[in-house]
Amino acid sequence: MKKSNKNLKNNDWIKVFGAREHNLKNIDVAVPKNELTIITGPSGSGKSTLALDILYTEGKRRYTESLSAYARQFLGVARKPDFDSIQGLCPSVAIEQKTVSSNPRSTVGTTTEIYDYLRVLFARVGQPHCPECFAEIKAENPQNITQMMLKNFKDKRIVISAPIAVQKKGEFVIEMVELFNKGFYRFLIDGEQHKFKTVDQIKALGLKKTFKHDIDVLLDMLDANLEEKNRLHEAVERSFALTGGVCKISVGPVNFLYSSSKTCLNCAISFPELEPRLFSFNSPIGACKECNGLGMFHEWPWQEGDENYWKTRYPDFFGPRYAREIICKKCDGQRLDKIPLAVEVGEKNIYELCAMSTKDLLKFFQNLVLPEKEQEISSPLVKEIISRLTFLNNVGLSYLSLSRTSGTLSGGESQRIRLATQIGSALSGVLYVLDEPSIGLHQRDNDRLIETLKSLRDQGNTVLVVEHDLDTMEQSDYLIDMGPMAGVLGGQVVACGTPQEVAQNKSSLTGAYLSGRRSILVPKKRRVFKEKLFLENARKNNLKNLNVEIPLGVLCGISGVSGSGKSSLVMQVLVPAIERDFEGKKKANLDPKVKGTEHLETMVVIDQSPIGRTPRSNPATYLGVLDEIRKLFASLPESNARGYKVGQFSFNVKDGRCAECDGDGVITVSMQFLADVTMQCKTCDGKRYSSDTLDIKYRGKNIADVLDMTAFEALEFFQAHTRIAKRLKLMCDVGLDYVKLGQASTTLSGGEAQRIKLVDELAKRGRNTLYILDEPTTGLHNSDIERLLEVLNTLVDKGNSMIVIEHNIDVLKTVDYLIDLGPEGGDGGGQIVAQGTPEVVAQTEGSHTGRYLQKVLNR
Repeated sequence: MKKSNKNLKNNDWIKVFGAREHNLKNIDVAVPKNELTIITGPSGSGKSTLALDILYTEGKRRYTESLSAYARQFLGVARKPDFDSIQGLCPSVAIEQKTVSSNPRSTVGTTTEIYDYLRVLFARVGQPHCPECFAEIKAENPQNITQMMLKNFKDKRIVISAPIAVQKKGEFVIEMVELFNKGFYRFLIDGEQHKFKTVDQIKALGLKKTFKHDIDVLLDMLDANLEEKNRLHEAVERSFALTGGVCKISVGPVNFLYSSSKTCLNCAISFPELEPRLFSFNSPIGACKECNGLGMFHEWPWQEGDENYWKTRYPDFFGPRYAREIICKKCDGQRLDKIPLAVEVGEKNIYELCAMSTKDLLKFFQNLVLPEKEQEISSPLVKEIISRLTFLNNVGLSYLSLSRTSGTLSGGESQRIRLATQIGSALSGVLYVLDEPSIGLHQRDNDRLIETLKSLRDQGNTVLVVEHDLDTMEQSDYLIDMGPMAGVLGGQVVACGTPQEVAQNKSSLTGAYLSGRRSILVPKKRRVFKEKLFLENARKNNLKNLNVEIPLGVLCGISGVSGSGKSSLVMQVLVPAIERDFEGKKKANLDPKVKGTEHLETMVVIDQSPIGRTPRSNPATYLGVLDEIRKLFASLPESNARGYKVGQFSFNVKDGRCAECDGDGVITVSMQFLADVTMQCKTCDGKRYSSDTLDIKYRGKNIADVLDMTAFEALEFFQAHTRIAKRLKLMCDVGLDYVKLGQASTTLSGGEAQRIKLVDELAKRGRNTLYILDEPTTGLHNSDIERLLEVLNTLVDKGNSMIVIEHNIDVLKTVDYLIDLGPEGGDGGGQIVAQGTPEVVAQTEGSHTGRYLQKVLNR
């Protein structure tokens, strides 16, 4: 039984004194060790600042400072956060929402390291088959191989060589000198023939030890016929003796590798020695030679010489937008060469296992039966694979396959993959900091996630979670509520204690929702639709050839368990179909088709991708607010007297920015073997502008002061300027009142970026627009969700239509129409389980969403 928080000793707490980072108001706070603690509060109240910028950053900094200067240059040294002192801090690990990797070579399997275990498993107990005739490969002797060469290469000129290095790093001087002394003078090195006369020539060769090399000893060149049978046999035996049982036969430009252990005599195909890198699509040994292990090619709309042809050099960035992905015909998208794909464990090759959902793969390994010898060898590997697959299932990722590329994962899925990996590491005494792990998770899967967080705690760790989900809060050991509001009005600890204690705290906004004193209300009357879209034959990913009616003129929700096909249906099928329809590309072979677009004038898709990729981009520049502010400053009498134009007030233009830091506000100094030091520019004090530009003031504030304001402060300041105030008011309406106008876009979360895009659209759209939003409540407190729903409903009331992909039950209960997909994730999903008003869905048997809707609608 866990001890009560009241009985914890003094050294059982992590104590923070005088935290002043960002908007924190010199606060003192304590976090109990070896407990599950939730930090909550309105968006922008300082939750992430306390958890990530103070506790995680300082825990990481203290650990790295204990290492040598040499080690620190590789790890980097973080800036010390602004606080007085921290007592009892543990080594810290952050599991954030950032996407794992956009590299197409990174997959769920490689990220979780399960694929590494599979590669070792196949290398140790895999049963090779001939890739041509599918017969089992068995060990052969030199005599049989000689007979096979006489049969398959009759009267052909062949070269017999002994491969002593295949794609291996090293200089190989010692090995070649030893062979030279034994009488072997001819070598094939990286495709070039060499005949050495002296040892000095070998030493002068100068192979780079950091490069991978192919080195063969050339043994004999002869015609394959009966007269040369003894010579053939002798060359093969000599090659086996030099390489431990491997021989290379070259017939013209074609090379055949033969092994004394694994050779198909029917097809003249020999298997190389099975090793883990043979099963890696990131290694030239195992990867498909046609697509280099990617499984596909990019087909671009430009030819060499076209204006935009340069974009083809950056497939990771421009590929998803412009290129068409063509499946590699040689490997059929399986990434690997035919040899590794012909090796099986339990009658499945490695690609087939990776294509299974983790749920099915777990069942496969739990039921795997191997011969006694192989069972003994594979037992520790299979145990580790089962353990890691179990963790993935427990965090709600049972629908994912190991072959799924990391770039296609949402932030929430990426975070839960890292969470599963950390649980598998079985560390204890660590401070784990998680940033909203329930994002993108259905309420059913959220229950399993909570159990996973508890198991991480029970391993002897302190688990600190930034979270808005009420269910997670109710099952935590300790709760810290930040607030009372966002930005400058936040940064204080409003309440702390057990969930029950916080619920009883009258000054806690979170406590009001926990106790039921406040809640998101169900609308008294739901809108009724007249027009609709009709989507036919939707079968992308796991969708089961769906025909879907989507109502227009209402707020329509798309729900379902994680992996049920929501994003596939909306983002990958509906959106492209409407775009094609708007562009007039109604070709018969384009499938699926959509009807009813004549009721729409335009479509706006608002996703969670970043609004800018450099620190020079910020909300003010994205929304066009900064343009208006610069015009205002340029129109001031003082500016006119000095001849200043609008460009004077841009930190991207030479005229007005600080000459020392070029408008960055910081200067980075290289410290050679130590970490680079980034320090505030002393000339402009981090304000980015020249002193002449900062002399120009409007109502006592210069341009740098304005960029340092939050949206809430700026709205009051520019109340009289309609064009500026309009967008600032919308920022506040969607819960972004705490965001500073000059905050770098790179520091915004996916949810914040999405709501800034929403503001941009709200400011310019009229009627008959279809808005599509993907989980707009990401990162929002219940109080902020109420405000966002008001904005969304205002848009619908103006004659627009809205489709919202959402998991939040409090949002789904307020929609006019709901389409619930499922019943499960992955292969078990892709069907419409229920559709209609939330009340209709709540009464539908087999709907997981309906089950949870029943609870909230009956309150």
